Amino acid sequence: MPRLTHDKTTWLTYAQMGLWGFFLYGFGPVVPLLRDEQGTSAAVAGLHSTAVAVGALLGGALFAPLARRVGRGGAIWTGLAGVALGVTAFGLLRPLPATLAAVAVIATAGMMVISGVAVVLTARHGEAAPAALTEANAACAGMGILAPLVIGASVDAGWGWRPVMAVEVGLIALVALAATAFRVRLPHGAPPAAAAPVGAAPSPAAAPVGAVSASAGAEPNPILDTFRSPGTGTVQDSGPGTVSGRLPRAYWIAWVLMAVTGSIEVCLSLWTADVLRSHAGMSAGAASAAVAAIVCGMFLGRLAGGRVALRWAPAQLLLAALTVSLLGFTLFWIAPVGWLAVTGLVVLGLGNALHYPLAISIALAVAGPAADKAAGWSSYSMGVGFGIAPVALGWVADGVGPHLAFLLLPGFIAAAVLLTVRLGRALRTPATPDREPVPA
Repeated sequence: MPRLTHDKTTWLTYAQMGLWGFFLYGFGPVVPLLRDEQGTSAAVAGLHSTAVAVGALLGGALFAPLARRVGRGGAIWTGLAGVALGVTAFGLLRPLPATLAAVAVIATAGMMVISGVAVVLTARHGEAAPAALTEANAACAGMGILAPLVIGASVDAGWGWRPVMAVEVGLIALVALAATAFRVRLPHGAPPAAAAPVGAAPSPAAAPVGAVSASAGAEPNPILDTFRSPGTGTVQDSGPGTVSGRLPRAYWIAWVLMAVTGSIEVCLSLWTADVLRSHAGMSAGAASAAVAAIVCGMFLGRLAGGRVALRWAPAQLLLAALTVSLLGFTLFWIAPVGWLAVTGLVVLGLGNALHYPLAISIALAVAGPAADKAAGWSSYSMGVGFGIAPVALGWVADGVGPHLAFLLLPGFIAAAVLLTVRLGRALRTPATPDREPVPA
């Protein structure tokens, strides 16, 4: 079993992910408050989520050339500097075009941080990389719990949300000073012989087409094991399309599923505080702080999800998670008082915790030799969800109010259930050579 070593570099990357999580999960509660300041409609305020989607796509495209020029460590620090610059502008500027541009800058820089941390931890820890990445995301969620609480306290104190942006800049500066004081340097590039992470697909030249070889002695991967042929140690081709790097039908179903579940998450992040204010009778500060309940549920769900995935097939576990999400949403939506609504949000977060991890794991597993292409395309699915759904929900909310508009979310959950059922069938369908591949 691989062993995860927590050296100084690892702790530094965890802290860097936490810095991004503080902004990411604090951003949602800020949007309704910003809408009140700017006097815009909910649909127009939702454009800030579209700015996040655009920035994320730009950051993903810019990371590789930047890392080649300044190194992976340099790219991460450049990203954090960009976050600090964007957050400063976001906190100081008030016109709508300016805040949209600032959010796009923040998201572009944040994607560089996420990408850099992922490749640094993967290259540094090899087979233990999945454990390291899980802990890094736990650090991100942990800071995400803190951010809405700080925002709520600041609003209740009469200071508004803008001082919290200064807290983000101060935390970035503090981590940079600590790294300098303790002489922690991030690697410039990958080590010469970095081990491949558990469950990673080898290059097409090193593995048969349509199959991913299991690493000898590697830690079992509960997602990939679902697709292994008994006694062979290879992943079954779950459909046509892996030949010549083409992506199979099951991948594209998972791609749409990620867009739908991403829509659920971003709508909750942006508009939950509005519903808590208008329907559950909470103050602006308390409603902003209560958004942390979703992140808390997600944090707990991801801590327990790894062990549960050892016992359940991914598609079945995803259906169970969607059911939990629907139960939590129902409790949140019908609750007439704040404490009951917050309880529903915790349950909702428990279900949401597994949506993306399971969907992306299935997508990469069925991609076979085209796993690199699959990972790249997956970022666009999240861009679709984050860019369109909040604007659509905001447009409906302008007409019927945020509480009734939130009934779009059960529709998203129902669509995700149907896609998951179809995905399960696609995974069980054997490959047939006469079928046309789905174009990438």
